[in-house]
Amino acid sequence: MRLPLLIASALIALTACTPVTTDTPPRLGADGKPLPKLYRIPASAKATIPYEVLDAVNSLRAASGAGPVQIDTRLTAAAATHARDMSQQNRPWHFGSDGSSPIDRVRRVGYSGQLLGENISETYETELETLAAWMDQPDTRRVILDKRARDMGFAWHQENNGKIWWDMIIGGGSGVATPGT
Repeated sequence: MRLPLLIASALIALTACTPVTTDTPPRLGADGKPLPKLYRIPASAKATIPYEVLDAVNSLRAASGAGPVQIDTRLTAAAATHARDMSQQNRPWHFGSDGSSPIDRVRRVGYSGQLLGENISETYETELETLAAWMDQPDTRRVILDKRARDMGFAWHQENNGKIWWDMIIGGGSGVATPGT
């Protein structure tokens, strides 16, 4: 009598330990791939995201034999302006609504170093997913891993619908260190 009672109690206890999952399978698009999940950048992460990306970029650079970059507030300001402008234009491209080029924008913010490149993205993905996508493309990977790089600006604009416009600007150094944002 005790053994069946102990077995029943053990089964009840084990059932209580089994995680209940309410995850639904991912919704698939017409191409059979999962539809993107909405990623909202939490207010608490806005100050840390640039440094998480900086750490990831510097890890990638170290693995490739390139030296580290630092966040430059001027390049970040230029990136933030362009991220918002791309959203207003509703297209990811390197020219501003006023006809400005990346070179024009970094000069406007007082950056005197060499502009090495700008990576942009229109997505619903996280900053690290976006960085991974940039690393998958030869032209954007080349910008991130450029051995001449010393400075990085990184910013974004998120629309109410969740779409994020990312902008990373890499510079060759201005001779004046500008600590974080």
